[in-house]
Amino acid sequence: MKQKTFQNPILSGFYPDPSICRVGDDYYMVTSSFVYFPGIPVFHSRDLVHWEQIGHGISSPDQLDYKNCETSLGLWAPTIRYHEGTFYIINTFVSEGREARRDNYIITASNPAGPWSKAHFIEGADGIDSSLFFDRDGRMWYAGNYISDKAHYEGHHGIYLCELDRETFQFKGARTIIWDGEKSRSKWIEAPHIYYENGYYYLVVAEGGTFTNHSVMMARCRTINGDYEICPRNPVVTHRHLSLEHEISVVGHGDIVETQTGEWWMVLLGVRPYKDAHFNLGRETFLIPVIWESDGWLRVDNDNGLVNRTERRPDLPCYLARPEFSSDNFESPILHYRWNSIHPSDKPFYSLEERPGCLRLSLLPEVLSEICTPAFLGRRQQHKEFRLQAAIDFLPQTPQEEAGLALVQDDRYHYRFTVTQKNNARTLLLTRCANHRETLLGEAGLPEKGRVYLTVTATEEGYHFYYGMDDQTLTPLCLRVDPTLLSSLVNEGFTGTYIGMYASSNHTASENHADYDWVVYEGIN
Repeated sequence: MKQKTFQNPILSGFYPDPSICRVGDDYYMVTSSFVYFPGIPVFHSRDLVHWEQIGHGISSPDQLDYKNCETSLGLWAPTIRYHEGTFYIINTFVSEGREARRDNYIITASNPAGPWSKAHFIEGADGIDSSLFFDRDGRMWYAGNYISDKAHYEGHHGIYLCELDRETFQFKGARTIIWDGEKSRSKWIEAPHIYYENGYYYLVVAEGGTFTNHSVMMARCRTINGDYEICPRNPVVTHRHLSLEHEISVVGHGDIVETQTGEWWMVLLGVRPYKDAHFNLGRETFLIPVIWESDGWLRVDNDNGLVNRTERRPDLPCYLARPEFSSDNFESPILHYRWNSIHPSDKPFYSLEERPGCLRLSLLPEVLSEICTPAFLGRRQQHKEFRLQAAIDFLPQTPQEEAGLALVQDDRYHYRFTVTQKNNARTLLLTRCANHRETLLGEAGLPEKGRVYLTVTATEEGYHFYYGMDDQTLTPLCLRVDPTLLSSLVNEGFTGTYIGMYASSNHTASENHADYDWVVYEGIN
């Protein structure tokens, strides 16, 4: 009988730093979201392969202050755990720079779909990628990363442990360093997860930074706060020895789970690069089988020890997740989980009610090239090759007003494909923003009135921009537009490309708006 397989990644597009837990036959997973809101997407599955999003850990602006952070800061590397009827997410909110302020907090829920509680901040908890472990005696432990004061080499970090009060979520007792990176000469050691198995406490961490030297390493100890023995076969998972253009690269940051049938699986991040190791989809979530070897350490349980595009299925019944449709007609009274803004907004800038069947975007003075909350609602680019088309009703009143589509890496790098006014005529512009420098790539005159259909496609040759006054007319404006502008390597960013709806009055007051009747996204590869 032919073995059943699945295709990696299990979450395509910008879903990095996965964490997983099992409750009975159900599996729950969360990933990082940085400054995008709602934050910390929460997923559910019963077979580890087919996942559906059921909510967000941060879904209300009053849960957490985003502090108007730049794109690669914000909500880093959450961990999800379950204990005695309660779900816990612990997360680091990073602000004022990547190695500056790091506030660790816990949110709780009785239902992983939410609502989740407000953030309970842990006083004195520095470092990133914090994790929780509930021991057999009911004690609750915090494991986190720290930057060594010794700084004996670049990236000299380590892992510390401290007990948490179950009621207040505050430290009790002294913190203990359980893995000084110098012991294994590890760089940027982070993402600690603790498990108890085979009479040992196992510590699984990420090492090497989240780009080309990324990996998963582990250590163990008979006591939770003792001197951890480093695995002699570290790293237990890595692709650092492969070409940077290997079909899956920079794998690491793993979390493991045991199935109800006794198998062990690891979720971890990786990227799918293209030319010169660029990647626009961000860091994605992959799944691999692992096994406890006879020497008591984990190894990847497949023929080549790698993270593969095609992998055998878990020994679990197939889960029929809710079908995901590639189109959005905006007929629901609430916005679909796929749409995110950049930071939460103090006041709504969109409406699904003012024109039923359409999403209405208000033109805000804020612009994409600033650290702010612009009138932008985007979805992740999840495929190297895709097609996206939107139907837009918009009549600009001034040259400052624009509305249409935007492809965004961060506040410094984006493409805007927008309708505006130029020389008293309605005009379509394609604008490139590279490190805050703007270049006009193309323009076309439009009829004075009428709906505009904007289409963006991507192939190996780049992004392609088309327009028309009906949904069947695809007049090319610009073809083979450079995709590397939106690669995560360009700014060493932690996010992936977002594509979506954008409207702005460019620092001027405006009462105008743009209506989007529908948006269709079709992934190809």
